[in-house]
Amino acid sequence: MKEKLFKKADFNQFVAGDSHFEKVLTRGNLISMGIGAIIGTGIFILPGIVAYGTAGPGITISFILAAIVCILTAMCFAELSSTFPVAGSTYSYGSIIFGQFPGWLIGWALCLEYVLGVSAVSSGFSAYFVSLFNSFGVILPRAFVGPLDPSNGTFINLPSVIVLVLIYLLLRRGIQASTRMNTVMVFVKLAVVITFIVVGAFYIKPENYHPYFPMGGFGVVKGAALVFFAYLGFDVIPSSAPEVKDPQKNIPISIMVSLAICAFLYVILSAVLTGMVNYKDLNFADPVVYALNYVKMGKIAFLITIGALAGMFTMMLNTVYGGSRLIYALGRDGMIPNTFGKIDPKAKMPISSLNMITILAVLLGGFVSLKELTSLVNIGTLVSFTFVASGIIKLRHRTDVPHSDFKVPFYPWLPIISVILCLLLMTQVSLNSWIAFLCWFAIGVVVYFLYGYKKVN
Repeated sequence: MKEKLFKKADFNQFVAGDSHFEKVLTRGNLISMGIGAIIGTGIFILPGIVAYGTAGPGITISFILAAIVCILTAMCFAELSSTFPVAGSTYSYGSIIFGQFPGWLIGWALCLEYVLGVSAVSSGFSAYFVSLFNSFGVILPRAFVGPLDPSNGTFINLPSVIVLVLIYLLLRRGIQASTRMNTVMVFVKLAVVITFIVVGAFYIKPENYHPYFPMGGFGVVKGAALVFFAYLGFDVIPSSAPEVKDPQKNIPISIMVSLAICAFLYVILSAVLTGMVNYKDLNFADPVVYALNYVKMGKIAFLITIGALAGMFTMMLNTVYGGSRLIYALGRDGMIPNTFGKIDPKAKMPISSLNMITILAVLLGGFVSLKELTSLVNIGTLVSFTFVASGIIKLRHRTDVPHSDFKVPFYPWLPIISVILCLLLMTQVSLNSWIAFLCWFAIGVVVYFLYGYKKVN
């Protein structure tokens, strides 16, 4: 039984199974995809909420700490993805390096990231959408703009549901159409973010930075665990490996460039935001818009809202895309029903897996609150990131795998530090989130032994 549980997956079988994908993505497409997947809820919503309740102006340090964790992990991703350019990202790497049962657990945790991640962003999209209508004096019915909470008069988050359906329809048109739309919207939201930074810099009041650490160092570390969600999405790049031209070179560079750009913008924007408005007044789902209205720049606030909507749209677009490829990989390997691992010959994409992640995202985004979603996303991601970093150490002892052009520097210290930092951030997640995550893991174990275990040769 132990031998079967930890049997290493065959890399060549993964390559053969993914051969039906069409290689159309360039380095520019991947960088745009990475930025599109990362910049969204994290930059337009979390800075205000986390500054208010956890880190104060020290949120800039929280963003830097979270960026360090992600950059170290991104290096590990870069080496693994250039070694194994296959669909499934962390799940596939785990199956090849640790064995099929650990790989399944990683994939199960990653499912949590993708499904809950896109659902959380759709909730953030809804908040900005409602704000946009409010700016025109149009008040949308309360019953249709919030999660299922009859005691507060909300029953379904309809804007969240509608945008997810639109993304599904766009992805059904093919990866090239989706990539073009993503590139346009990435330029829009970068322009909007830079506009806010430039305009907001003129309204910074130094006294708003005092005290800089109102909750102490603990608040900064806890803030890093919360804003970690803001950096999620770069792992969608290795998920697209079978559809990338020259993946061994283009994937590592694209991961690092997109993450570096986003980290720089996050730190600068959070510094400007907390300089414009005292952190005690930032408990809003749309803090960037609030800050501009606060300094009487309402016209620019309208543009920021448009950019925020574009940013969250591209984040959801790329997350649904990456999640559909993960579900495809699980179906390809028989971990879940094979129908999810089939490529539609006409569309040249896994339609069944796209259907599945869309349905799950719609149910969660339409009926569950944003706060409950983000904590669970962070745990699932940190678990998968821990496996990725430790996987580099296992990888270096393998002689039966392809050669990678990219190597994590300062081996083995950087992978070890990455594991330690991921574990440190895990300790900052709430107990309720941990309980929910462990229940999710337990369900994953049951699913594996009822289905996937029987499929392993």
